[in-house]
Amino acid sequence: MGTQAADREQAGLAAAARADLVREIEASGAWAADPGWRETFAAVPRHLFVPYYYVGVRGGYERRWGESPDPQARERWLRGAYADEPLATRLRDGELISSSSQPSLMAKMLAALRVEGGNRVLEIGTGTGYNAALLAHRLGDDGLVTTVDLDPEITESARRHLAAAGHRPAVVTGDGARGVPERAPFDRVVATCALTSVPRAWLAQCAPGARILMPIATGLAVLTVWDAAHAEGGFLDTPAHFVPLRGGGRPELPVFRPAGLPQGAREHELFRFLLALTRGRLDPARAHALWESEGRPARTRYGITVSGGRAWAWLDDPGGPHAWPLPE
Repeated sequence: MGTQAADREQAGLAAAARADLVREIEASGAWAADPGWRETFAAVPRHLFVPYYYVGVRGGYERRWGESPDPQARERWLRGAYADEPLATRLRDGELISSSSQPSLMAKMLAALRVEGGNRVLEIGTGTGYNAALLAHRLGDDGLVTTVDLDPEITESARRHLAAAGHRPAVVTGDGARGVPERAPFDRVVATCALTSVPRAWLAQCAPGARILMPIATGLAVLTVWDAAHAEGGFLDTPAHFVPLRGGGRPELPVFRPAGLPQGAREHELFRFLLALTRGRLDPARAHALWESEGRPARTRYGITVSGGRAWAWLDDPGGPHAWPLPE
């Protein structure tokens, strides 16, 4: 098969796989809050952002590559690129440092961001550039989207992927915890890496009424910013697991050793969310007692408040009895 014929065949396979992915995301209800994202996911080719990725196999990882000389291997790569799964895209000394998030989770996060025409958006954690491309497609390529990542190799490859897809958001190499002050103010901030608190620099770079969506404690917090010292909001109902933020604001994730608790509690995802959110402020036995007495609360009953120099997580009420300080 000639090069042009092979390219046409790949384009056809990619279009069909992308249409299947869009139908799968739609069936999940991920963008029910903002159906406008359907056209965006249908238009932006994910495979351009993952020219290779890794899948877990016994004893390590297998690399799938779009330039493999084996046609069947290339087809496996292409179909995997449109699976509704997270893809490991960069490893260093056996540690995962960058990935392409699960598309349905990305869709839910973007819908919860509630973007409007003319919004200036800051993305923390560039990854492959796919999420920035989705934002740029929705909002336009006239300087509204900024994405930042600490690793220059990541930002350089993301620039190439974005150019191949025909998008031109601002790609900045820097510490995401410090934001990008030279491109502020922002109307929306979305983080695609795990944190343990709200970086104050983000609030200072937000316009009043801005929304921040960030992974914290295996959940997704959505905050409204009132000014540089005040923000508040709750959690979405979905679990979320992301690579930790790297740089000056890198979180020190807690280690849980809930010995002596019932097996079901140790493994219950919502209980582990409470443990992660309180970060050792409650010992596991006290946390379990609270969790049971409050009816095993869903994520949507928790929230985060930033006020002045303080930030805290809470259950049901920011001023109620169940509140726990977050680290600076």
